[in-house]
Amino acid sequence: MMANRIYKKNSRNGSICLYLGKRDFVDHVDHVDIVDGVLKVDTSELHGRKVFVQLACFFHYGKEDLDVISLSFRKDIWIQHIQVYPPPAEDKPVSTPMQEVLMKKAGEGAHHFTFNVPTNLPCSVTFLPAAWDKGEACGVDFKIKAYIANKADDPDEKIDKKDTCQMIIRKIQFAPDKLLPGPEVNIYKQFMFSGKTIHLEASIEKEVYYHGEPIQVRVKINNQTSKVVKKIKISINQTADVVLYSTDKYTKVVLCEEFRDQVNGQSTFEKEYIVTPLLANNKEKHGLALDSKLKDEDTNLASSTILQAGMCKDVQGILVSYKIKVNLMVVSGGVLGSLISSHVTAEIPLILMSPKPTGDVYVRY
Repeated sequence: MMANRIYKKNSRNGSICLYLGKRDFVDHVDHVDIVDGVLKVDTSELHGRKVFVQLACFFHYGKEDLDVISLSFRKDIWIQHIQVYPPPAEDKPVSTPMQEVLMKKAGEGAHHFTFNVPTNLPCSVTFLPAAWDKGEACGVDFKIKAYIANKADDPDEKIDKKDTCQMIIRKIQFAPDKLLPGPEVNIYKQFMFSGKTIHLEASIEKEVYYHGEPIQVRVKINNQTSKVVKKIKISINQTADVVLYSTDKYTKVVLCEEFRDQVNGQSTFEKEYIVTPLLANNKEKHGLALDSKLKDEDTNLASSTILQAGMCKDVQGILVSYKIKVNLMVVSGGVLGSLISSHVTAEIPLILMSPKPTGDVYVRY
């Protein structure tokens, strides 16, 4: 089904107008959707200059108005330019069905352009800003920019803002069609002065969970000791690994729930717990990684990063991963037993993503 909304952005002087049929482009791991659009050009105000379209993937980690010591707060990861007018001599790609629709909408002076996005680029990610932060949030973005200039990329040429128009787009991933069974983790802990162990087995039902979907965490405990499992805590941690410009890692707890189930010595226990990590419960956590959003529409926790085998991580910008932690609080018997505790912890890898939409329907904003 074709898109039922067209995205349009004019330059301030009206000389160029950018048209897109969608702003979400899917990374299928082995290939990425082409970025196909149309640019309408009014040649009367060009005065011998050319018209270009640029697609850039960049990482921004600060406010440009704070750049007072000539440090860049933006790092370009990948950038490509296409000359739209005058049309280049080489053959242009055949127009897509989407571009045919856009060219009819744009009318006279419409020129189509196509970008092929490499598979090794990161997906769009943004960090949740603090209440006092202004301007763009830190993260990875993709931007299409059309502009009038003498050359495609001349750092010495000053391009007037009235001669440009631009749109933010998103590169996104959906959960794979085939979902594998979830991982299982076994932990054995032996305590000092005792030959007995506590065996903790923790597992989840499937490999991938969707945003907002309840997660079933199965916990099995075989307590061969005389100690008591007093409390079970389940938490989910999000780790955002900024690999582009540093080795920073930011870990945020996106869910933490405690359960007062007790497991006495020389006994076994088995139970399934239901937990659901939601952005709605974490909106005050500055620095939390989110799926990038367009304007003010809702978004969710950042999706897990899925990399193709052998892909270089250094150009990924931000890698997002999740872990479920199952923690047992273990105490000894006696009067002072509850004052001295130890812990048994199992960590389960979790992949959190959005489901693939059904049918060939473009999302409307």
